[in-house]
Amino acid sequence: MRFFGLKSCDTCRKALKTLAAAGHAPTVIDVRADGVSDADRAAIIAAFGDASINRASTTWRGLSDAEKTADPATLLAAHPTLMKRPVIEADDQWTLGWKADVQAKYLGD
Repeated sequence: MRFFGLKSCDTCRKALKTLAAAGHAPTVIDVRADGVSDADRAAIIAAFGDASINRASTTWRGLSDAEKTADPATLLAAHPTLMKRPVIEADDQWTLGWKADVQAKYLGD
C-alpha cells in the first residue's frame, strides 16, 4: 500500500493513524517533500481525471486564472500540493480522499 499525502494535512494524518490502527503499514509519499513520479502522476490522472485537483486548496486559490485552465497533468507537475489527498494505491487499485467509501475499503467497515 502506498499513501500519497502531505505531512501537514489533517485528513492525511487522521487517515494514516486509522490505517495503522487497522494493521496497515503504508509507504508514505509526501507530495511536497518527496514529489510524485511521472508514472504515478499519470496513473492518478488516469484514475481520477479532473477530480485529482483540489480546487479548495490554498495553492489553487493562489493560481492565476490562466494557470487554472491548464490540464491536470500540467498542474500537478508544477504544483504537486494541488493533488486532492490522500491518494492510496493498493493492489493496483487507486482511491482518492478519505470519505466513508474509502474507509470501508481499507478498514472493512
